[in-house]
Amino acid sequence: MKDLNQYTITPAVKDSFKTVPGSRLEQLLQGLITHLHDFTREQNVTHEEWMATLNFLYDCGQISTPERHEFILLSDVLGWSALVDMINTKGGATEGSNLGPFYLDDAPTKALGADLSDDRSGVTVLMHGRVMDTLKNPLPGAQVDTWQADGAGTYPIQEQGQDKYDLRGKFTCDAGARYYYTTVLPKPYTVPYDGPVGQLLRAGNRHAWRAPHMHFIVTAPGMSGITTEVFFKNTDYIDNDAVFGVRGSLIAEIKPAKDLDKLGYTLDKTPDAVIEFDFVLAPGD
Repeated sequence: MKDLNQYTITPAVKDSFKTVPGSRLEQLLQGLITHLHDFTREQNVTHEEWMATLNFLYDCGQISTPERHEFILLSDVLGWSALVDMINTKGGATEGSNLGPFYLDDAPTKALGADLSDDRSGVTVLMHGRVMDTLKNPLPGAQVDTWQADGAGTYPIQEQGQDKYDLRGKFTCDAGARYYYTTVLPKPYTVPYDGPVGQLLRAGNRHAWRAPHMHFIVTAPGMSGITTEVFFKNTDYIDNDAVFGVRGSLIAEIKPAKDLDKLGYTLDKTPDAVIEFDFVLAPGD
């Protein structure tokens, strides 16, 4: 029997896992154990702190639902989501940004030119652009999956009585690799503040406000898909977004709606403003 102490327990735990030598699982698991044990020793973690951490994680699980993923929110406010996005953005492609806790993978398919606002109050904007590869070649047939908050800063999924699929849609780009639709301009909002992540923000004396944005997942055959957000120039919290999602390359300009006939779009609703943003995908691995 090995005589374990606070230093010998780490290699003992690592040796206990019989993972495939040289595998990615081995690398990740061994690294996690090493850093977790090192952190615990460096900070002299007490029993009370250890249990408080486990209870915090338990509470994150308890409040999570299919429509709200508290662990993603935790990752967001700790900057972990942003770091993973930065590390995994491929050269020349649109930068990644936060998935957020309210993504639904079964959003309805919409026709190009559809309106997503469902007559919600606020500024109606035309969101449009193209999807291209890193050599600027168009990618017709690319899919643009989008979701967002409304003109009051609320996701319909958060409100009882609202259709959780409002302000969401999947679009297929036309032969020119263009996507276009109208929606309501989203406003800033606070990340969910009624759960354990909200308690963490209050304990850290941090605000919970997000800069206004729209979420996108963009994919095309043979290309590496991206999960990202588009932000808007000169809007609130653009410089101190609560989840560190803003990148300079993801900031678009809101322009007055004019000369719309030159675009050649057929729209279900006449917009008050226009936002143009092109997405760039890198070749798949």
